[in-house]
Amino acid sequence: MLRPSRRSLLRFGGVAAAGTVGALAPARAAYTPDTAFVLLRRRWREVTAGPPHDPRARPYRALGRAAARHLATMAPRSSSLWPDEPFPSSTVTPGRLRTMAHAYVIDGTGLTGDPALAAAVEQGVAHYRRHVYAAGADPVGNWWHWQIGIPRALLDAVVLTGADDPALAESADHFVPPRRLRHYTGTSTAANRVDLCLVTLLRAMLTDDHARAELAVSALAPVLVPVSEGDGFYRDGSFVQHTSVPYQGGYGVTLLSGLATLYAVLRGTPWELADGRVFDLVERSFAPFVRDGACMDLVRGRGISRRSWGDHERGREIAAAVLLLGESAPAAYRQRWQAMVKGWAVRGTYRPMLEHAAPALRARLAPIMSDAAVPAAPEPVGHRLLPMSARAVHRRPGWCAALSMASDRIGHYEHGNGENPRGWHTGSGLLYWWADGHGDHYSDGFWATVDPYRLPGTTVSTRRLPDGAGEAWGGTRTPWRWVGGATDGTYAAVGQHLSGLESTMEAFKSWFFLDDAVICLGAGITARDGVPVETILDNRRTTASLTAADGWAHLEGHGGYVIPGQQLRTLRESRSGGGVRRDYVTLWLDHGVDPRAASYQYTLLPGADLERTRAWAADPGRVRVLANTARLQAVHVPARRLTAACFWNAGTAGGLTASAPCAVLAQEHADGTATLTVADPRRDLAELAVTLAAPVTGLLRGPARYSGRTLTFERLGDLEGGSVTVTLRLDTG
Repeated sequence: MLRPSRRSLLRFGGVAAAGTVGALAPARAAYTPDTAFVLLRRRWREVTAGPPHDPRARPYRALGRAAARHLATMAPRSSSLWPDEPFPSSTVTPGRLRTMAHAYVIDGTGLTGDPALAAAVEQGVAHYRRHVYAAGADPVGNWWHWQIGIPRALLDAVVLTGADDPALAESADHFVPPRRLRHYTGTSTAANRVDLCLVTLLRAMLTDDHARAELAVSALAPVLVPVSEGDGFYRDGSFVQHTSVPYQGGYGVTLLSGLATLYAVLRGTPWELADGRVFDLVERSFAPFVRDGACMDLVRGRGISRRSWGDHERGREIAAAVLLLGESAPAAYRQRWQAMVKGWAVRGTYRPMLEHAAPALRARLAPIMSDAAVPAAPEPVGHRLLPMSARAVHRRPGWCAALSMASDRIGHYEHGNGENPRGWHTGSGLLYWWADGHGDHYSDGFWATVDPYRLPGTTVSTRRLPDGAGEAWGGTRTPWRWVGGATDGTYAAVGQHLSGLESTMEAFKSWFFLDDAVICLGAGITARDGVPVETILDNRRTTASLTAADGWAHLEGHGGYVIPGQQLRTLRESRSGGGVRRDYVTLWLDHGVDPRAASYQYTLLPGADLERTRAWAADPGRVRVLANTARLQAVHVPARRLTAACFWNAGTAGGLTASAPCAVLAQEHADGTATLTVADPRRDLAELAVTLAAPVTGLLRGPARYSGRTLTFERLGDLEGGSVTVTLRLDTG
């Protein structure tokens, strides 16, 4: 084990005696401290340590135990710092040093302010820097480790413990020179950009470098500017990284955490951040994809393959970032976010958030959970459609559904670095859904054991694919632009013109999201692969009882399926992977080998019991399918006086005529008014005319003009697939 030097003992002795973060004074004996940087370093330590907390809580003790193990087993050699981690050990070794530094500054670890621990961190960083991260070293492997991962961990450790290592500044300057932030392009965008700014700010703290601190802050500016292509945030709330991967639950939470940290650390310093656009990102881009504390997999990229409970881990990371950002936000935001996160924590019973929280999250969440003045916000109700990332989330009382599609902008899936090699069909219309009591359904070994050719909601060619089929890093886009739909915030008509991954299969798929059901239509299903094509109604990880009858099926405790006039195939199997075995019930439709214009129709009833499923199947008038072809898919819901349509071409359905491809929702109301919602999923219309069966006597609200029965919308293509709703008065006589 490394022993502290006399110089280190002198440096850290006062800290150990004080035993609090507030007493941690940066060691800068060789020069006159710059007061701005004294404050900056103190703020960094305060943010890392978190607010005052119960030091007896489990996460703090666990952190201390981990740090103690690292301290006891550290054994510097030319080829390693720990015997089990030969160099370069780009992730583990820097991570252990950072863990030790966190145990040094966080109260309750048993090692808070321990001079031996601080000295070991200092010597460990110096050892790793000499043998691996030296200025001029060859950056073998992934660029991210050398420019973000390694320097972030090492610099963080040095700043937290007050270590003195001028050579680390030289290494950071070599691998992350100021010119790295000069242009917003390549791997210096979105989340990567925030990380590079964090590294630059930490580097500035080593030598009180005002120019680098200013650069770190000014280089953040492009991150919050809405984009129309490539990496970043879009007007509809989409967040994309790697050009074509929706990523709120991966790079996005890294970005949000980084911004939250920077806003908190820089508060009160000369570099305080003032751009308030970051506060709108929480509810527009992140919250729609968190359900009961877990982050939905459709925005986690290749990360879905990493760990069984990764969705819950990412949910906790989003919660931690939201609460930290709330400390810099106006009071109204902070109050809403605390209630929102408390609601997630109260409903998230499968991996309780407080029980599994990292130290910083626990310190902020525990007081909120015990504060009766902070309400636990309920699960929201409504529909969120994000056309620029081909994602949709539908929430109704008692259930939730989410849809993942591929398009000319968004890849079928992401693989890279050996991760997620069989996520081939996650963009082929994968329909996730949760009823009450199913918050763990896509966790607990799901991705390691599920049949990757039979993902719920997808239509796929059963052609066998190699691991990592298609271009890596999300470069598996389709040629089709018609992917998206229209929503009024409650209901939605969503469609996908689908091409199979590395197959000849083509299909037109639509989903109509209603109060208690999702109507699923498919048409024009064609392939020439010499293998069967299937549509998967569901693939539930369960041992529940399945009841199947003519035209319907019911899965006990989950929900129902109505399948009129089609032969349903079912399979109950046990599957192994990742060291676990899980049971599945699969329901699918077989379109045969090389189908020509095949179709399907089924209704998903999340949470429905057996009687409601049987009653729905016995009443085909509940929802009338008006059309199901490769030109048009449409339904009518008489009880809601609602007509919804995906026009793949100009056409007419149920009293609606569209002049061009579009998505439409039309709903009549008892007071003689109607709402008409339209969208241009292809994003290229200069003008769209929609003609109604009943004459329009007035346009009450909305951007359109009318003449007789026809409403004309202009420049829908400029809305990037977004929906427009107008309110009309009809002549119902």
